[in-house]
Amino acid sequence: MTASSDTPNAQRRYEVSQHDLPLSCPMPAQRLWDSHPRVYLPIEATGRAVCPYCDALYVLIDAPVDEKV
Repeated sequence: MTASSDTPNAQRRYEVSQHDLPLSCPMPAQRLWDSHPRVYLPIEATGRAVCPYCDALYVLIDAPVDEKV
């Protein structure tokens, strides 16, 4: 994730990368105890996902990793 993520729901828009998948809100680096329940968000198909609890928008900023090397 490109921004600091210590405080859950501190922002309304987050940029995430393939490294952050599977995507959950709050993200693993965020404190969960004072936020909403962790929910996994399907972002791979469209590159965007909105959390149904806090309305945070997540945007996938990089293309899928090609594992055929």
